Amino acid sequence: MRVIIDGRECLARRGEYLLDVAKRNGIFIPTLCHSDALPGQSSCRMCIVEVVEGGRSKTVASCVYPVLGDIEVKTNSDKIRRIRRTLVKLIHASSPAGKHMEDLLERYGPLPENRFEVAEGEKCMLCGLCVSACEALGTGAISTINRGTAKEVAPPFKEPPEACIGCGACAHVCPGDAIEMKEQGGIRTIWDRNFEMLECTGCGEYIMTRQQQEYIKAKDPEGTVELLCEKCKRKKTVDGFRDAFKNTGF
Repeated sequence: MRVIIDGRECLARRGEYLLDVAKRNGIFIPTLCHSDALPGQSSCRMCIVEVVEGGRSKTVASCVYPVLGDIEVKTNSDKIRRIRRTLVKLIHASSPAGKHMEDLLERYGPLPENRFEVAEGEKCMLCGLCVSACEALGTGAISTINRGTAKEVAPPFKEPPEACIGCGACAHVCPGDAIEMKEQGGIRTIWDRNFEMLECTGCGEYIMTRQQQEYIKAKDPEGTVELLCEKCKRKKTVDGFRDAFKNTGF
């Protein structure tokens, strides 16, 4: 299918999301809550674009808008810039201390006086990525609770969650650096729980928690959990290829 993005002709597969088409063609569309591993969030709305389809214009979230026919897309029109600037004001009001604000303020410049009430010191923008990551793992240790202005991400009853395995996936995907995770002396602390860390058998680097290892084993009782960091895994693979090549006699 033919998609015109900012005057550039791009090809797309039927049902492919606009954001993916743009990224594949090197066209920038800002995102905050998007992750290739956890698609479909559509929370921040920063990825909005203007779509002209059938002679009519509409504003859509490109991360969840499928291409179903030939369309024209404007990613940076005056209308889109105005909406994005309002979105930045709202995001700043809800999470002014979040790491994501650094990039937004650099990209969109100093914000004019904000008429929205600012939640001083807040980092979480309620994008939902952390909850989605936890659900994808099948642990469900955290969720969004309450409604309206009281909405937040927390474990059940705001107590240290028993279901948490200390993997840190929630902290890694958070765009605002809102989830506190500390590691010291072989102990990882997250969600007010302490987890013993296991070392890579190759280099001694801490790579996962004991609960994480047990969780993986429970998912695949017949399999083995190799305690190797990514660097040592690559080295082992390369060494294996090298040994196999030597054994061929060449």
